[in-house]
Amino acid sequence: MRLARPSLILAAALLSACAAAPQKTAAPAPSEIAAHDNLNATLWMQTAIEYEAATRSIFGAAKYTLDAALADTSWNALPANESSSGFETKPPAIIVDLDETFIDNSPYQARSIADNAGFTLERWQQWVNAKKALALPGALEFAQYAASRGVTFFYVTNRDAPAELAATIENVKQLGFPVKEDFSNFVLRGDSRAPEREKGTRRKLIDRDYRVVMLFGDNLGDFLDGINSSIETRKALAAPYAEWWGRRWFMLPNPSYGSWENAILRSCADQTNPAACRRAALHHDY
Repeated sequence: MRLARPSLILAAALLSACAAAPQKTAAPAPSEIAAHDNLNATLWMQTAIEYEAATRSIFGAAKYTLDAALADTSWNALPANESSSGFETKPPAIIVDLDETFIDNSPYQARSIADNAGFTLERWQQWVNAKKALALPGALEFAQYAASRGVTFFYVTNRDAPAELAATIENVKQLGFPVKEDFSNFVLRGDSRAPEREKGTRRKLIDRDYRVVMLFGDNLGDFLDGINSSIETRKALAAPYAEWWGRRWFMLPNPSYGSWENAILRSCADQTNPAACRRAALHHDY
């Protein structure tokens, strides 16, 4: 995940004319046109073959690792204190986040840029209800392969239950991802089975009946609780699991948004100016 999003300064020339009084409108100076803060990140995710290569590389590596995970009954991908004893005899499962992990919401981000708007719940739910998110490159092929090996998928997402549940299920189902008949493998934020905001209790819910062999996400909170903290604390939380990346844990690149942004703000003296906080976090001594 990239920790900076450089701005692009756009140049535009406007010509306008009317029959009564022909008139030219001067082009605004570049400094008067502010680029949307998410522009570069969204363009990269939508247009760069490098992004597609990254996601396909991750899912391709996971496919080859899966065989080893299934063969080794001692293999478990849950962090410490989330796995119960006796998991070795349980059927295998994989826990995945959805947004920017299995499905692509970049059109929502692009619309926000085009409208020069930030996040609002209303705009987000309009996108969710449109059910137009597509699968990330390589995600569906991996999911279908894992399902053919007898793996159950659980979609542990911070989309909100119950408001966003039905549309999310339909979107995922129409893409061809594995869906249980009773939809119990969808565990959204606010699910009555595990209503806590962080995902740890939802992972524990799945651990009751399954051996979790892999975790997929685009945010540290898809793997660990306690991540809404400082940059240093997040690094310390992840440090014991450094050898798990690319084997048990698979992180998808998301430079567009995430808890890493909040970590920068928490480490900033003046949180009233987020842009200044991000610039201050740059390392440029050499």
